[in-house]
Amino acid sequence: MNLEERVRSAVAALLHATGESQTELAATLGVSQAQVSRRQSGTATWSLTDCETVAAHYGIDVLDLLAGPTRATEALPTRRRRVPGRQAGTASSTTVQGKAVAVRDGGAA
Repeated sequence: MNLEERVRSAVAALLHATGESQTELAATLGVSQAQVSRRQSGTATWSLTDCETVAAHYGIDVLDLLAGPTRATEALPTRRRRVPGRQAGTASSTTVQGKAVAVRDGGAA
């Protein structure tokens, strides 16, 4: 696997691990979702500046991103991981001291 393939795979793994969409990542990069899609499909390349921005967005070192999907997801902070069984950004509820409390993105509302 060459470097470009490792970056594409790492970005895909991070998107999956966090539950984020290409649209959300595109907003961070200041580009369109279509541009992220082209980078992910290999018709455009990820620049080093893009890689630095992606790594900072996910709270990992750029070298972990460049190392590939396994290292990138292992470096992902726990707070950035999606909760299994629900998509990121969706509300759920939990019980606190016998009362139902709405929860969004891991914190009480």
